[in-house]
Amino acid sequence: MTSPYANVPAPAVAADAEPIIRIRGLNKWFGKFQALRDVSLDVRRGERIVICGPSGSGKSTLIRCLNRLETHESGTVVVDGVELDDSLKHIGAVRSEIGMVFQHFNLFPHLTVLENCTLAPIWVRKQPRAEAEATARKLLERVRIADQAGKYPGQLSGGQQQRVAIARSLCMAPRIMLFDEPTSALDPEMVKEVLDTMVALARDGMTMLCVTHEMGFARAVADRVIFMDRGEIVEEAPPGEFFARPKSERTQRFLEQILDR
Repeated sequence: MTSPYANVPAPAVAADAEPIIRIRGLNKWFGKFQALRDVSLDVRRGERIVICGPSGSGKSTLIRCLNRLETHESGTVVVDGVELDDSLKHIGAVRSEIGMVFQHFNLFPHLTVLENCTLAPIWVRKQPRAEAEATARKLLERVRIADQAGKYPGQLSGGQQQRVAIARSLCMAPRIMLFDEPTSALDPEMVKEVLDTMVALARDGMTMLCVTHEMGFARAVADRVIFMDRGEIVEEAPPGEFFARPKSERTQRFLEQILDR
């Protein structure tokens, strides 16, 4: 069977390109539980990375550390030359470059779709309202939901709300997009419309890190698939190699479980 994502081209990423994200020796605890254990990772501009692993393996914690939604106890995170530390200036600079889409859509229920999309550009970027609305309408068109601009989130399906969440992130013109299990809260029939939107971003060369169990998406869209377990990166490889010849026994067990579903 032909994959619905088969036409996604490889990005023009030089193998020796300077990483846009550089993580070194990252450790994170929640009380006595160590969520991340000495994690190191480089992400080049334009790369599309899928992170998978069992529940509690540290996947979501890792990407939340990239925009300081979680603070790390040791190690370093550098995003486009800016190190994430306690400096509010540095945190603001990094967050201005990163868009994030969550499992639960986090839309403001009392605002229309258009207002959800224009709130941050107007208040954070100080864009004129007309400019922010024009950009938002263009991006809502891009995610194929422009006709819903005047509705409230509660009037939309889950798939539509998630596409609004993606458009809202894009309104801030991010250079990097983080996706934290963006389809796991959706009914099965709504998953494809969200994945299609993410595929379109991949075609445009957006740097993407996506935590997901959608292995069809990973096979066809990712440049690298990363498997995490117990807070560690156990294995990383291009999807062809990752799925056909996993090296770690832990990776093999995970794939046997998830691909048999």
